[in-house]
Amino acid sequence: CHDLNGEGHEFDSSWRTIDCNDCSCSRGGIRCCTAYVKPVDYDEEKCVSIFNKETCTYKVVEKDNHSKECPVNAWVG
Repeated sequence: CHDLNGEGHEFDSSWRTIDCNDCSCSRGGIRCCTAYVKPVDYDEEKCVSIFNKETCTYKVVEKDNHSKECPVNAWVG
């Protein structure tokens, strides 16, 4: 299988892209999906979501104090 960057991958292999997608290669082709979940139900007036590309995770923190996490009621991904 060749990915969008032209890099070859063996059949039955899997990898994570720099854009935080988990991909796998089979004889049917390449399949990719996001490697993270996104917060969707939190207090957006008080809080902000921050994406960490190194860990492929979101953190929801207070806008005025990033050391305080906010509760999240629902995630999608």
